[in-house]
Amino acid sequence: MVQSPPSPEELAAVLQNDGDLTFEIPNPDDEDLPEFEFEQQVDRAWLVCDRFDLQTDIWRGRIMRAVRDREKIGGDGRGRGFLKWLRDRDISKSQAYALIQLADSADTLLIEGKLNPDAINNFSKRAFVETAKAPTEIQQLVGEAAQGGDRITRREVKQLSDEWMAVTSDLLPVEVRDKAADRSLPPKYVAPLVKELEKLPEAHQVAIQREAATEPTLDNVKQLTSDARSLSKYLDAAARVQALQNSSVDLEMALEEALRVGCLSSASDLVKQASQLEQTAAKLFTTWKRLAGVADRLYVDTGASTPNLRSLISCLERLSGQIIEVPLDETGENIVRLQVLGDR
Repeated sequence: MVQSPPSPEELAAVLQNDGDLTFEIPNPDDEDLPEFEFEQQVDRAWLVCDRFDLQTDIWRGRIMRAVRDREKIGGDGRGRGFLKWLRDRDISKSQAYALIQLADSADTLLIEGKLNPDAINNFSKRAFVETAKAPTEIQQLVGEAAQGGDRITRREVKQLSDEWMAVTSDLLPVEVRDKAADRSLPPKYVAPLVKELEKLPEAHQVAIQREAATEPTLDNVKQLTSDARSLSKYLDAAARVQALQNSSVDLEMALEEALRVGCLSSASDLVKQASQLEQTAAKLFTTWKRLAGVADRLYVDTGASTPNLRSLISCLERLSGQIIEVPLDETGENIVRLQVLGDR
């Protein structure tokens, strides 16, 4: 999405920086100042800070881009000078490239005419970042709203993105897109269905699309979104569960049966919990090996002169031995015991 940055001449033609950071903060002790007016003055001051926060980050990104690109001419070509420049200013590489990407996006929007410099003042910082990452069509819609004088927050960006997705996505049947277009189906409920369908294989998309076309109602869209989410989790988790690999279980048939009896959510949760348990068991074994190894080294390095250290090692044998014992409550009456069969 991000194109090559414009030349200094191109930027000069479109950028006009308003460097006047001035506002008045209302006096909180002024009892004659009505509450609504106090809040309005605070909001105006906050918007000015928000605007300059965004503009500052854009310009920081441009500065960093210039430092990075300068090294391509006179540096060693490995970016060491740029990294040193960042370190000298306590800026991480990820922060730097995030700001450079923001600057690239801002300049692209300006050069392509999707935004004029004054319209940037209508964005909150987070809304502008979201717009910069959005598809071209969303950028166009948001840019038109900003240039029309609308205040753009993340809520507006999400709303426009949902509306565009709901009426244009090929993953939705025509019946649903038409209802989203005339708003008999609110786009904010249709967009999540698109996002969940994107995660599914085509074969599973078709079944949900067919049901949506048959009954394009709000309740059904919500239910299908929930089903698609559970289905995605089921497929994702089942692929990671080692206990299911090379087994005789037909995962697709199990899935069909779960759908038929209406327990897809439980089936999805089952494989998800199984996946998490396997990961936890693997992590437990790795940690147990480390603990046992450290205990062995410490035992070798100590002797009769360190009775307290030896006592510490002895107390932790309930965790570092072949049988792991962990109390489940403060009384110690309920204990879980695990036997480790693997070697240290």
